[in-house]
Amino acid sequence: MLSQAKLIRKYGGNAPRYTSYPTAPHFNEAISEDSYRAWLGEIQAGDGASLYVHVPYCRQLCWYCGCNTRATQSYSPIAEYVKFLKEEISLTGKAFGGKPIAQRVHWGGGTPTILSGHDMLKIMQQLREGFDFSKNAEIAIEIDPRTLTESKTVLLAESGITRASLGVQEFSSRVQDAINRRQSYALVAKTVGMLRKVGIQAISFDLMYGLPLQTVADVTNSASLAVELRPNRIAVFGYAHVPWMKAHQQLIDDAELPSETERLNQAAAAARVFEDAGYIRIGLDHFALPDDPLAIQSQSGELRRNFQGYTDDQSDILIGFGASAIGSLPQGYVQNHSDIREYFASIDKRTLPIARGIEINDQDLLRRDLIERLMCDFSTDIKAVCDRHDTPLSVLEEEYSKLENFARDGVITIENDVVTIPTEYRQYVRSVCAVFDSYLKAGKARHSKVV
Repeated sequence: MLSQAKLIRKYGGNAPRYTSYPTAPHFNEAISEDSYRAWLGEIQAGDGASLYVHVPYCRQLCWYCGCNTRATQSYSPIAEYVKFLKEEISLTGKAFGGKPIAQRVHWGGGTPTILSGHDMLKIMQQLREGFDFSKNAEIAIEIDPRTLTESKTVLLAESGITRASLGVQEFSSRVQDAINRRQSYALVAKTVGMLRKVGIQAISFDLMYGLPLQTVADVTNSASLAVELRPNRIAVFGYAHVPWMKAHQQLIDDAELPSETERLNQAAAAARVFEDAGYIRIGLDHFALPDDPLAIQSQSGELRRNFQGYTDDQSDILIGFGASAIGSLPQGYVQNHSDIREYFASIDKRTLPIARGIEINDQDLLRRDLIERLMCDFSTDIKAVCDRHDTPLSVLEEEYSKLENFARDGVITIENDVVTIPTEYRQYVRSVCAVFDSYLKAGKARHSKVV
C-alpha cells in the first residue's frame, strides 16, 4: 500500500465538489431564457419543488468566502435588489404549466438576514403567491451570528423559518483574525438560544478546516465547543483556496495554509469529536444526530446531494431565485446572471435572468447517478446503475481501466461490479468520481484540491 504522502501526490489533486453533474463550469450560453421557459412550462400543478433564494450582500467580506456576495453598509442597494427579486419570482410563477407545491425553501447568500424583516416577509409572500406551500415545508436560512438581533429572530419565526444554519467556521481568535471574521463562542451560544426561544429548533452549524494558521488543536477545540450547543447537523467544509476565482482570497497568505497532510488530520480530528458525541457521519463532511432526517436517509440509502451539499431533499425540481442562483430541473440546469446589473437589466425587460445552463442527456443521467451514489454512500453498483439506465457496461470500458489503478492502491475495492471506497480512503472520493466525469477532459476549469 502507498504511504499517505504518496496517496496525496497521486490522488489528492484538483477535482469538482460534485454538487451537480455536469458541474457548473460546463454550463454554456446555448441554454437561454427560452429554454428555461419551456422547461418551466412542463411543471404541472401538484409537482413538488424546492426553492433557493440568493441574497448576495454582507456587512463585511470574509476572506475565505467562495460565495457570490459583496459587502455593503448601506441598505439602499439591498432594497433595490429586493424589488427585482420579487419581480423575478412573479415572472417565474407565470411560466409554470401549473402551480407547483413548494416543499422546501433555502435562503442563502451572502447573509440573507441582512434583509429587513419587512422585506423578508414581502419576499415570502411573493413566493406563496407563486407556489402552493406544503403544510410541512422546511424553510431554512443561513445566518451570520454577528448580525442577528433578538427582534430579527422573532421576524424569522414569523416568516415561517423552521431551520437555521449558522456560519461558525472556527472559534480560534488567531484564525479568525487571519480570515477577517471575529466571532466569539458566547455570541454563537446566544444566537442559538434566541432561535430556540422563538421555536426554531432545527439548528445547523457550518465549520471549516484548512484555514490559515489553523491547527489540529484548533479544529478539535472548535468541534468540542460546537457539540456543547448540540446542533442537529454540523457540516465541516475544507477551505477551498481559489484566489484565481475569488480575488479577496489573495488577502490570505498561502504560506499560512495547512499542508495536505495537516488538512487530512484536521478533518479526522473533527470527525472523532462529533462521532464520540453521538453524531452520525454522513458523506464526506456532514454529521447529524441519529433522529435527524439527514441521518435517517443516510442509513436508508436515500441521501441526495445538491448545491447546498448533502440533503434529504428528494425533489427533482429546484427553482433558483436571485443573482447567480442555480436551478435544477429534469431537463437540465440553469444559472442566473451573477453580475447584479445584468440581473437587473434582464428583469427590467421582463425576461427571466438566465445567463447559461446545460441540457442533460442520457449519458449525463447515468454518470450523475454513479457519482451521486459514490458521494453519498461511498459505493455504487455500476451494473445496477447501467441496467437502470438501459445502458450496456461496455460504455464504461475506459472508466473500468482507470478504476483498476485505484483498486491496485487499495483506494477502492471492486467486486461483482460494485465499487466501494473503504472508510480510511473516503477523502479521495472526488478523485474516484472524476473517473466518471466525461466533461473534465474538454473543460478548462480549475477546481479546488481534493485533500
